[in-house]
Amino acid sequence: RDLPQYGQKQWQSYFGRTFDVYTKLWKFQQQHRQVLDNRYGLKRWQIGEIASKIGQLYYHYYLRTSETSYLNEAFSFYSAIRQRSYYSQVNKEDRPELVVKKLRYYARFIVVCLLLNKMDVVKDLVKELSDEIEDYTHRFNTEDQVEWNLVLQEVAAFIEADPVMVLNDDNTIVITSNRLSETGAPLLEQGMIVGQLALADALIIGNCNNQVKFSELTIDMFRMLQALEREPMNLASQMNKPGMQESTEKPARRENPHKYLLYKPTFSQLYTFLAASFKELPANSVLLIYLSATGVFPSGRSDSEGPYDFGGVLTNSNRDIINGDAIHKRNQSYKEMHCLHPGDLYPFTRKPLFIIVDSSNSVAYKNFTNLFGQPLVCLLSPTAYPKALQDQSQRGSLFTLFLNNPLMAFLFVSGLSSMRRGLWEKCQDYLRKINRDIAQLLTHSRSIDQSFLQFFGDEFLRLLLTRFIFCSATMRMHKIFRETRNYPESYPQLPRDETVENPHLQKHILELASILDVRNVFLENTLDDY
Repeated sequence: RDLPQYGQKQWQSYFGRTFDVYTKLWKFQQQHRQVLDNRYGLKRWQIGEIASKIGQLYYHYYLRTSETSYLNEAFSFYSAIRQRSYYSQVNKEDRPELVVKKLRYYARFIVVCLLLNKMDVVKDLVKELSDEIEDYTHRFNTEDQVEWNLVLQEVAAFIEADPVMVLNDDNTIVITSNRLSETGAPLLEQGMIVGQLALADALIIGNCNNQVKFSELTIDMFRMLQALEREPMNLASQMNKPGMQESTEKPARRENPHKYLLYKPTFSQLYTFLAASFKELPANSVLLIYLSATGVFPSGRSDSEGPYDFGGVLTNSNRDIINGDAIHKRNQSYKEMHCLHPGDLYPFTRKPLFIIVDSSNSVAYKNFTNLFGQPLVCLLSPTAYPKALQDQSQRGSLFTLFLNNPLMAFLFVSGLSSMRRGLWEKCQDYLRKINRDIAQLLTHSRSIDQSFLQFFGDEFLRLLLTRFIFCSATMRMHKIFRETRNYPESYPQLPRDETVENPHLQKHILELASILDVRNVFLENTLDDY
């Protein structure tokens, strides 16, 4: 666990060995359970402890490899603990540290279920955890009561972050997954000329003040990581091995780009991971940087317009640089130190770079310069949303929601908060048609910057680009999004008439609005209004 997450070659062998040890341990207790029980007084919670460690090992392996199938393995170990009530006797022991182990197990199980979209299980677990916390604080007058109650509040807010509910006929909530499925990305037409680059690595960075979070994942990070993963397969069935398989045998193809999840990183942490990603990037591959962070604006007036003059997004400051900060505040001519400036990313544009910035100062990254002629695209969020749109920022950014679940975002801006499953599926089908048409608009455009097309060969990036254009076109047609700062932007700029303001696409958006009976929210003859 303590090995640095970057440098994939270094930690791989340690994980292999740890898996081996735990496999042996697990088999050993299965074979000799009777003797261990009768002669050595093995307790059920001790078996639970081993199973919990194995679940945790699989979860960490998922974090390091981005292979979603390992989440299923973690889930199967965690659910076995619950089904077999391994921890049920813990409460009879008069040892608070054992109860804490049980509570931690619940918190970890909840994270895995959230990542697998098993919301019904999450709700049951939260209820059980709540009872356990109550019992724990009642029996042992401990100081960590506030912290555990905070865990409950965080997960409750996380579950309720989606602004729209999709309902079955019996009013139960439909769980929608936003990972890439077989039919997810629009297919390329025959003869479409696009680049052969593949998305290999992604840095997902979350540093928004007061955004819903659980564990070390903000809701924006959670949504973005799912947009960069395929639907998980069941590893045991894929490898014809029941239960724990040898970790050294990796699944046939590593389907997902590798990801680093950085919650509130300092500048040095962010730069270390960025450099490691850059160094390990294979040939013909793309590095994606996703920044969901509070905007940092330049403090003083600057005469020049360089890559350090527009501010950027916030990085976390460690306590130990307080003195540096004090000097910093006195002199307005210095640049903000705890900030990722566009210029900080320049060295990494020596390789294909795809940047997404979701921030109140995203436009700082519009002043980019492509120094090395490599493919480079920045997708930038609106810097402000209309006042009339209820403030949802705490429950995640609208821009990221469009990139993760465009239909839900469309329903939200249309003022809808729930929807029947049948209509939802009909709209999803129509949205797939819109995505196909956007893909054609892009590849047929005569004036589009080549960078967009060079990234278009990769399924994940293709989906992000088509969703970005759908988002931008929707906002430009919406009656309450009337200021330029309400619209997403990009570097290089997209030819508007061929993409985000294309009449053909606008007609589609009105059609989608008609299916949902919300056409009145959008401008009919948008072309005349510009």
